[in-house]
Amino acid sequence: MPAERTATHTVPVAAARRRRLRADQARQLADLLRHQILAGGHPGGVLPLEGELADSYGAGRNTVRQALDLLRGEGLVERRPGVGTVVVCEKYPHGLDRLQGLAETLNEHGRVTNEVRTVGPVHAPAPVAGRLGLPEHADVLYIERLRRLNGLPLSLDLTYVPMDIGAGLLGCDLENTDVFRLLEQLTGQPLGHAEITLEAVNADAHSAAVLQAPRGAAVLMLERLTHLGDGRPVDLEFIRFRGDRITMSGLLRRCL
Repeated sequence: MPAERTATHTVPVAAARRRRLRADQARQLADLLRHQILAGGHPGGVLPLEGELADSYGAGRNTVRQALDLLRGEGLVERRPGVGTVVVCEKYPHGLDRLQGLAETLNEHGRVTNEVRTVGPVHAPAPVAGRLGLPEHADVLYIERLRRLNGLPLSLDLTYVPMDIGAGLLGCDLENTDVFRLLEQLTGQPLGHAEITLEAVNADAHSAAVLQAPRGAAVLMLERLTHLGDGRPVDLEFIRFRGDRITMSGLLRRCL
């Protein structure tokens, strides 16, 4: 009887393993194709035909189709009759190895504008006061901005700045100027370094509406505490990026 049960289940188990193997291969191919797309490896934004992709990557046609389906699900490509598979969503590179404002980072890709949704003094929540080295319940300047690149919503930035510096920001052009540049002008010294944390979170209803993204969609959350050159923390930010419009990159070195 045990032998009979083994024989009965041999075919479905083998089929499941084949499906799993093909899914693994499709995911691996999708990663390679995504890199090529984001690196501008397909002039004109049109991918090679499925047969050409299969030959180039040593993959089966079904695997190629599954990989393209994954990229379509991400909103990166779509199938157009008579044309083929085309890139429909451009992602912009955001470097993580230099301390720059968004307009500085993306200056080669278009114009960054800021919609200032909220700005004014608030009592600092205890975690904010602690990160900025301020007494509990001290006032800070709170700024909420929707940031667009070439008119498209890109990020929702929540910023806290100590009030002795933040008061000067109230009279500044926050709509067209990075806060980093304004902080250096107001303090008379350059920014020094920043501590960052990057993670994926689900967009809450408010963030999704402001960013014009589906509710519950994954967004990249960048938490950044920026210090002046003398070490003083002056800018605590919580930045939600649309993950379908930004890609993070950096250069890391191994030091032993």
